[in-house]
Amino acid sequence: MAWNQPGNNGQDRDPWGSSKNNGGNSGGNNKGGRNRGATDLDDLFRKLSQKLGGLGGNKGGNGSGQNPKFGGRLIGLAIAVIVVVWVVSGFYTIKETERGVVTRLGKFSHIVQPGLNWKMTFIDRVRAVNVESVRELATSGVMLTSDENVVRAEMNVQYRVTDPEAYLFNVTNPDNSLRQATDSAVRGVVGKYTMEKILTADRTIVRNDTQKVLEETIRPYHMGITLLDVNFQTARPPEEVKAAFDDVIAAREEEQKTIREAEAYKNSVLPIAKGNAQRIIEEAKAYKVSVVLNARGEVASFAKILPEYKAAPEITRERLYIETMERVLSNTRKVIANEKSNNMLVLPLDQVLRSQAEAAKANKSPEVKVTPEHRSTTHSTPAHEQSGYGSSGYGDSNNLRGDTIRQGRP
Repeated sequence: MAWNQPGNNGQDRDPWGSSKNNGGNSGGNNKGGRNRGATDLDDLFRKLSQKLGGLGGNKGGNGSGQNPKFGGRLIGLAIAVIVVVWVVSGFYTIKETERGVVTRLGKFSHIVQPGLNWKMTFIDRVRAVNVESVRELATSGVMLTSDENVVRAEMNVQYRVTDPEAYLFNVTNPDNSLRQATDSAVRGVVGKYTMEKILTADRTIVRNDTQKVLEETIRPYHMGITLLDVNFQTARPPEEVKAAFDDVIAAREEEQKTIREAEAYKNSVLPIAKGNAQRIIEEAKAYKVSVVLNARGEVASFAKILPEYKAAPEITRERLYIETMERVLSNTRKVIANEKSNNMLVLPLDQVLRSQAEAAKANKSPEVKVTPEHRSTTHSTPAHEQSGYGSSGYGDSNNLRGDTIRQGRP
């Protein structure tokens, strides 16, 4: 049977318990039916509405309180959704290389570390600052040197943020401030050096001075920046005189090359010369020692002979002469004999020895013959033999290997 089929003593079978014939009591019956069929969710929203101000209360009179209760539930639901969204929207993440600077109502609050964090939305503001990466700043321009020349210089600065709070709040634009300070430092340092030094030899000095001046300039501002390095990239003259300066630089490089080559040659020759000089000095010292010792030995030998000479002068003189001639003739190749006559006999001992050696090889007995060619007078003696005759003396030990030896006493 349908729920609205007539019957049951003229009353409709309404599942909500309402009836068209109930008149003024319909409101109360309807209310009782609603309360019995309400779900737990309705009870939850009703309680929430009551706590928020009693917006879900019954106004009475023919179901007139249904609209305020429904509106209260919607308001509570909206508030709950807003609270959830507000809480969820406060979560944020800071990267490993960053630090978060939190400001609450525009005032610095604290610094958060990397990871998942939470903030009060619309109240706190978080600004992430990278504190690990190396930042670069370049500046360039035409600058005046101390010798009133113009040079174009380029400088590169590498820095890192070490204090996020100071970096954000102490200076309005720290990067722009650092750029201006770098440009001022470069111009001040370049103005103290001549153009030639800036282009050639003193580039490292200019770089170091620029870094010192820049650090002193930014230190009072507490910008939260730490300088890592300052690189002096290029420095070149104006285009109008660039060719002349290139020639100067090329000539300077050639000069340095020649100097290095000369130093290398000096380093290779000087040790050899010092070694030769030392060797000559040592040989001279050794010769000095040997001469002195020989002289002392001869003096000692003559000192030993002196008593014998005093005892028998003739015998001692004869013995000395014989010993000297024996020593001299044992090393000579020619012998000139003169037995107190006008004829001299030349004995070519080298030829005799050579012929004996050849005869020995041929197994023949050598035969020495004295031919008329071997005899000559004083006028027919060769010039070199005459010179040898005149230059020889008795007991001369320095002529042990002379070609011509005079034998015999005059």
